[in-house]
Amino acid sequence: MSGDPVLFEHARDFTPASVSGTLGFGPLEAEYQSLFANVLEDGVITAEERARLEQAADHLGLDRQRLLSLEQAMVAAYEAHHQVRIVEVDHEPTSLVIPGGAASSTEQTLMARIRQLEAQVQELEQELRRAESAINVEVDLSDIDAGVDVAGEDADACWRRARRDPTNPSPYQDLYRIYRARGDLDRQWCTAEVLQALGAASPEQTELWTRHRSEALIAPTAGVSAAAWQEALVHPEQEPLIGQIFAVVAPAVLLGRVAVLRRERALRQPRPEARQDPDTSTVTAVRALGWAAKILGILVPPAYLDKDREVGFVHVPGVPPLTLIGKQVLSGQGQQALAFQAARHLCWYRQEHYIRTLFHAVPDLEDLFLAALTIGNPALPIPEDVRRRVAPIARAIEPLLNPEQKDQLRALYLRFVEEGGRTNLMRFSAALEKTACRVGLVLCNDLATALSQLEADEGKLGELSKDLLVYCSSERYFALRAKLGIVHAGSG
Repeated sequence: MSGDPVLFEHARDFTPASVSGTLGFGPLEAEYQSLFANVLEDGVITAEERARLEQAADHLGLDRQRLLSLEQAMVAAYEAHHQVRIVEVDHEPTSLVIPGGAASSTEQTLMARIRQLEAQVQELEQELRRAESAINVEVDLSDIDAGVDVAGEDADACWRRARRDPTNPSPYQDLYRIYRARGDLDRQWCTAEVLQALGAASPEQTELWTRHRSEALIAPTAGVSAAAWQEALVHPEQEPLIGQIFAVVAPAVLLGRVAVLRRERALRQPRPEARQDPDTSTVTAVRALGWAAKILGILVPPAYLDKDREVGFVHVPGVPPLTLIGKQVLSGQGQQALAFQAARHLCWYRQEHYIRTLFHAVPDLEDLFLAALTIGNPALPIPEDVRRRVAPIARAIEPLLNPEQKDQLRALYLRFVEEGGRTNLMRFSAALEKTACRVGLVLCNDLATALSQLEADEGKLGELSKDLLVYCSSERYFALRAKLGIVHAGSG
């Protein structure tokens, strides 16, 4: 079970991705933030006030470590704005504790980090708006060129042929010849990797693929930015607007699910001693989660071991949601397989993905989606039988939303109508799966490993695997590898 502690460590010059897109706690965290803001008003946190905060955290079911980070950020902002020092009065009147550390250098570091994050937020918002306006707009005029012999010159035309028939080796062979002529080793190697997976690689291609293949973990120079996530990872059929609607209601739906499970006495409560710290644990599967999270810009969920359960990485509803790590990933797994599984698992903690961990069936997603739209517009014109089905869901969700979230749903509803008012949730759900597998491929950096992991789920070369074949030979994949700093340099 215990792995080599040097596994799943980042290079010394690695810059972690800024956290973005992770599922938030919605009104729960906002409620605690409001309570803490009231406590800060006089600049002193008394023992009595601390006890009330502890009681509120217990009542709301919030993670203490995350609340500590929230408190420290609020303290830093309050001190900077009011030019004061916040003190916390312990039980002894003469004992003072400065939250977040007493050194002035710590304060300066926190403030510098806050300013940096504010600048990044503005930049990412601009990039996200640009990505949203461009994503999923795909023009394919390749059929016009049918019969014109440009396959050896036009890489985009070859790739479009591969996209239409992912298991046909011919377009990949053409791509390989193009990249070899250009002296582009990384594209050449990635294409040879696809041909090897299809069993269609020539001796030359097999030799190149074998020579540059590594069983070591990738050592990126930086994590995946929010812009790179949208531009290079997200599947084109994962409509951003639909994901944004699900993201708004996901915390409320999670809270409702937890309440039902608690009422039915079915809420899983892991043993506290089973919790693992990804930064200090010697369990390789746990370290894989922390390693992948820093590359992907996703907060590491609370992780618990269950050595007797015949599972791998499992999402467990809770506030906050948690990850259960079972015996399937505690032994017998190579580090590339663990990298694929950990990355794929973490992807579902993004706010637009998380709803699928609670509802797998497309009809359930459709009811939830319509319920969210009815909150955005109670007069939504839907058939009466559908309204009777979704109205109870909307009534259960709406009280758990704060005013800002309700405003978001109203705005998103208007955008949905302006963009045609149509979507295909079966296609959207499948696209979420494909995105998660793409994330796994990038981090494991080995197509053969990724396909072997998927074979247990869908058989040989199912739909998820076919998408990886096409993605592995795409410009989006090549561009992301370059941004991460993991390309093969030189020529083949």
